[in-house]
Amino acid sequence: MDGFAELAALFRTTMDAAQVGIFVLQERLFKYVNASFCRRIGFDAAELIGRMGPLQLVAPGHHPMLLELLQSGVQGFTGQQFELEVICKDGSAFPAMILSSTTQLDGQPALVGTVLDISAQKAAERRIRELADYDVLTGLPNRRLLRDRFAQLLAAAEREQSEIALVFLDLDHFKRVNDSLGHSLGDELLCQVALRLDAAVRRVDTLARLGGDEFILALPATHTSGAADVARRLLEAFIQPFEVGGHELTITPSLGISLYPRDGLDLETLLKNADTAMYKAKEQGRNAFQFYDSAMNTATLERLLMESNLRRAVSQQEFVLHYQPLVSLESGLIIGVEALIRWQHPDLGLIMPDRFIHVAEETGLINSIGDWVLCEACRQAQAWCDAGLPALTMAVNVAPVQFRQSGFVAVVAGALAASGLEAGQLELEVTERTVMHDADINLGTLSALHRMGVELSLDDFGTGYSSLAYLKRFPVGKLKIDRSFISDLETDADDRAIASTIVSMGRNLRLTVLAEGVETVEQLSLLRKMGCDMAQGYLFSRPLPAEQVTDLLRRQPFLQKEL
Repeated sequence: MDGFAELAALFRTTMDAAQVGIFVLQERLFKYVNASFCRRIGFDAAELIGRMGPLQLVAPGHHPMLLELLQSGVQGFTGQQFELEVICKDGSAFPAMILSSTTQLDGQPALVGTVLDISAQKAAERRIRELADYDVLTGLPNRRLLRDRFAQLLAAAEREQSEIALVFLDLDHFKRVNDSLGHSLGDELLCQVALRLDAAVRRVDTLARLGGDEFILALPATHTSGAADVARRLLEAFIQPFEVGGHELTITPSLGISLYPRDGLDLETLLKNADTAMYKAKEQGRNAFQFYDSAMNTATLERLLMESNLRRAVSQQEFVLHYQPLVSLESGLIIGVEALIRWQHPDLGLIMPDRFIHVAEETGLINSIGDWVLCEACRQAQAWCDAGLPALTMAVNVAPVQFRQSGFVAVVAGALAASGLEAGQLELEVTERTVMHDADINLGTLSALHRMGVELSLDDFGTGYSSLAYLKRFPVGKLKIDRSFISDLETDADDRAIASTIVSMGRNLRLTVLAEGVETVEQLSLLRKMGCDMAQGYLFSRPLPAEQVTDLLRRQPFLQKEL
């Protein structure tokens, strides 16, 4: 009995010292709770044990899910993990991650589980989303949020066969304000401009700031005459002078307008055309608006020629891969490369992917191009192994359309089999938006790839809308910090905050974190101080043909080198 008493005392001491809440459930009532559990929710153990159950500690809306999970536990399913909002004795609530497993107590089924307060993680997640989606100065949506909202407008316009007007607004001679009165007053003027513009548009419209003195308005269900009315109203909003820092300033805007679907089928095209029209308005005297006219440039002709040439390129195999090193920040060792496609056009020379990938996606050619990239990247990685070089990670971008095609897992398996490459050396990069679109369906694809041994990376992290819950469910091993957060890392405190938060989140979730677009020693130094694991960018190397990368892999020029 003495030995049993000692073990019981040791168990109680250990459980009470734990920093997470621990509980045992049987017949939907608490049979044991540790001190940490009680402290967090405010109940004494005597109030809980044998008297209360989990249904009394969560909001009624969670009851169906909780009952289902409890039933699963009774039936022997282990490793249940889920998020709930736990209600404390004082009525306050906090988000919690629950992990439970089945056990036996007095010969009867029971559940043992832990409760982890994830309030800090949720706050960090909200902060990332806030910093990523809104302009810090004016509070307006930024380009990333504009892109999200415009995607929704496009989907509605396609369903309803309606138009969208996109207005590109630029302040005339704004540089003179900054030069004469200083940037702080210039910023104050921008905030006042944002307020006036916001008051002049409808609730359904989206007003965003691109940066500097450029503003964008997306107007759903708006045709030519309606867009002209809005433009006139916006011009009138600038008639009254602005009071800034004791100065009365009169400033005017120039506006360019493009219309979906007449002037473009995607945001970037419509932005480009509206920008072209805005400069035409400036040429005609400023303080005016101008509709885009296809005669202003040859975009439509270029698009048709691009599609035709792209189809020929697929059949003639005119594509090549360049590779950019992925460098360990701890050792300086090149431990992987990212495969990046280039189009070796017979007349125009080397064409970058940003000029043709969107056309490939729109025309359905992206699947055959993407399949070729996978096979060629795997072949090259195996060729380096056969040449006696150490095994390295081959990272390959996967387009959303390609990822969602039926049979994608089989395509990956075929590329590995044909090349002989170990599955663990292949890393597929998918964006947040790709995996979060029909997340539950995509989880099946990701899980199948993971079971094959293929590594998975979340590209452009911080620009989409993934949640911690999904991050824990998806078998992702790496987060790539989007280059938009790295480019101004030395000067932009918000970008530093986002990057540091992502690095910390990755560390807490036991994920590798890689920074894209590293171009300066200062950026590299900051990333090292944050504890970032890996980096890629022009500071190390531009994307290079395979033979030049072979030389880099042999020399390892960044090994133990202070950049």
